[in-house]
This record gives sequence, structure tokens and C-alpha cells, in this order.
Amino acid sequence: MSDAAAGVGVRGVVVTGTDTGVGKTLVAAGLLHGLARRGLRVAGMKPVATGCERTAAGLRNDDALCLRRHASVDAGYEEINPYAFEPAIAPHVAAAEAGVRIDLARIAACCARLSRSADRVVVEGVGGWRVPLNEREDVGDLARLLGLPVLLVVGVRLGCLNHARLSADAIAAAGVPWAGWVASCIDPQMSRMRENLAALEALLPAPCLGTIPFLADASVESAATRLERALLLLA
Repeated sequence: MSDAAAGVGVRGVVVTGTDTGVGKTLVAAGLLHGLARRGLRVAGMKPVATGCERTAAGLRNDDALCLRRHASVDAGYEEINPYAFEPAIAPHVAAAEAGVRIDLARIAACCARLSRSADRVVVEGVGGWRVPLNEREDVGDLARLLGLPVLLVVGVRLGCLNHARLSADAIAAAGVPWAGWVASCIDPQMSRMRENLAALEALLPAPCLGTIPFLADASVESAATRLERALLLLA
């Protein structure tokens, strides 16, 4: 395997989630912001994005642009988001409709190039851990190829215990290093929030590295203050 495909020399983290819409971008951008504040050169990456907008410069994704804003290393958009698709659908379906096959080696090469000018690279996945990227590979395969530890964002809402435990089992089965997990409290009306957080801490085999409460006007800066344990691990 080539250096680019093996993640050799790359230091950072892959941010995945128990589902789509659970706060992965907020957490990933918070990590970038916090690490940059500590004086590290940081780059963000959104390897695959759907639901992109057509612009004069090409397809652009809000999540990828957010990561770019909070990085301290300047990089071309195509390095940050090598696979961008307009429909807000599953990535392997969007790629097939566009006549494209998502190539994990290409993503790994982009990540390796970013790492040459960055101390840390924060890679945000698409959807959850087992979301397909092509006919035989998924987000978990990408994380294994990059060789980076995984941070799981748990969307804390009804059903999160099952989703978190299934994701944890899949991460363990993939044989990748697991940094820990972050509780993202996305449902302000959830009953027994405290009890569910306690259950997650007891049931998941990795440490909780932060809890982000529900905030109607959540900002990357405020998220960074809730991720101190994760930042200490990555710094």
C-alpha cells in the first residue's frame, strides 16, 4: 500500500456519527477551532458530500465550507471535498447517477497532501459508520484506510442507545483505534436525558470526550469549549 493510501504521516481524527444530522460538522469544526487556538496547524476534510449547491466555482457543500473556515491551513476546496454531489441522497447512489465511482485511494491521497502542511487533519464522514461509498466499501473502510482514530458523535435522542451500541460494535469489528465519543444533545424535548447519558457512559467501551447541550444558536466556538477532553487527546 502506498504512503498516501495507508495514512502514513497523517495525524488527526475521523469524526463519524450514529446517523445523519447528529452534529458531526459542529463537532469537527469545534475540534478545528480548539486545536487552532492551541497553536496547531489544522486542516479539515469532508471527503464525500451530498446536497451540494451549484456555484460559479463548482459544487460546494455547506459542511465542507464550514470546516474550511475553521481550519488554520489554507487548502483548495477540491482537496477538502474531493467528491461533491448535488442531490441530497446516499453518496453511492449520487455517485452512480453522476457516472462517478468514489475511490478511497484518491481520498487518502488528498488527506496525505493536507497533512504535509498541517499538524492535525480532522476528517468528517458522511452519514453514519456503515454508509456505503461504492459497491463494496463504506465509511468504516475509509477510516481503516486513513489509519486515524475514530470519534463517534452520538445524537442523543430516543433510540440513541441502540444506535450508539450498534455503531460501537461496528467500530470495534473494523479494528480501528477508537478515540471516544461525544454526546450531541439534538432533541431538547427528550425525556430522561440524564439517565440516557449515564447509560451511554456505562455501555460504550470508550470514554465520553464531551457533551454538547442543545442550543438553538449553537456556534462552533461554544462547541469547542465543550470538547476539552477531545482536544487534550488530539493536541
